[in-house]
Amino acid sequence: MTDTIYALSSGSPPAAIAVIRISGPAADAALLTLSGRLPELRRAAIVPLSDPETGELLDNALVLRFGAPASATGEDIAELHLHGGRAVVAAVLAALRPLPGMREAQPGEFTRRAFENGRMDLAEAEGLADLLMAETQSQRRSALALAGGSLSRVVEQWQEVLLSLAAQLEATIDFSDEGDVEEVGSPTDAPELQKLILDMEAALARPPAERLRDGLRVVIAGPPNAGKSSLINLLSGRQAAIISAVAGTTRDLVEAPTAIGGTPFLLVDTAGLRDSGDEVEAIGIERARASLGAADLILWLGDPEDCPDRRRSIIIQSKCDLGNWSPKTSADVRVSAITGEGIDELVAMLLDRSRTLLPQGGEVAANRRHRALLHECVAYLREATAARDIIIAAELLRQARAALDRITGRSGVEDMLDALFGRFCIGK
Repeated sequence: MTDTIYALSSGSPPAAIAVIRISGPAADAALLTLSGRLPELRRAAIVPLSDPETGELLDNALVLRFGAPASATGEDIAELHLHGGRAVVAAVLAALRPLPGMREAQPGEFTRRAFENGRMDLAEAEGLADLLMAETQSQRRSALALAGGSLSRVVEQWQEVLLSLAAQLEATIDFSDEGDVEEVGSPTDAPELQKLILDMEAALARPPAERLRDGLRVVIAGPPNAGKSSLINLLSGRQAAIISAVAGTTRDLVEAPTAIGGTPFLLVDTAGLRDSGDEVEAIGIERARASLGAADLILWLGDPEDCPDRRRSIIIQSKCDLGNWSPKTSADVRVSAITGEGIDELVAMLLDRSRTLLPQGGEVAANRRHRALLHECVAYLREATAARDIIIAAELLRQARAALDRITGRSGVEDMLDALFGRFCIGK
């Protein structure tokens, strides 16, 4: 990381303000070349920026400097807050390009340097990536918590317990013949280890972060002409599916990502479930049945007796404007896509169910990578509790600590760094 990198870190011009960030050992030299002066660290100053070759004034910029290691990347940083016109931005970037040791940043490179310089750990970097992609308020809250170190702090507490237990075992192994080291029994006898396992299993039992990022998967299912396509169009607020009185119009899965009450949902319209001799429709029906198994929640628009999973379903009596409702129908809600009757009640039910299926504010939400490593850690700890050999137990605790290290990026994560930081924009 001897190169000094630079990039536009704000939105594409034109805009009121454009921010160019420079990070690396030559940041101060570059600023000095453009302006002829270095403002005090962490104190904003209005500075004229000039082309180093022609001396032409490029812009009067608001400049900030941050010194290593107390900066966002852990390196010397200069930020140039320019007027946000395309010509201004292009001229300043062109002036930086030929300076010694300078090059344009790659996607996510500023954040990667922050990670590699210890300014954030891997879990926090993943939270920042999620924050950049957040589209709903619940996604924003969860991403902010992860980026702010909510998961990292919990992992650090677990590491402290493991380190304490491991130190006791190692001391017994290394100094048992000294006579002044207390004998340590099997890790099974340590209540801290049992509590640690229970805490990790509780974390694994919480709703996964993917549901929040991708949306709660809500499958709308039932027989043909039950009003499924009308309902997905109404809930999504757009014409996501074709509506027709002809049975079997929907032959494939139709997905409509949407946000309802600040909560992300992925609504899925499906082919009507029936026996069909049409080859194409039969394929769609098979896909519909498969989607039911992958659903977080099912909106069932059919006979309650035919509902494939009552526990995961909301039973809907559709087309109630036609007067086809009977008191004997054991539906959870009656709706009409024509009059809007029952839609507010259905939305309230969806939001109520989402509170148990999605991570809530302040709750640590683990993604797929975190959960895989936590499962691995718990497996090692359970093996350790059953180990009667103290040397084997110590090695299992070491393996468990290594799994936790990979959550925060302390070791063994090189293969996924490029993929993670490639999700960021150039100026991040």
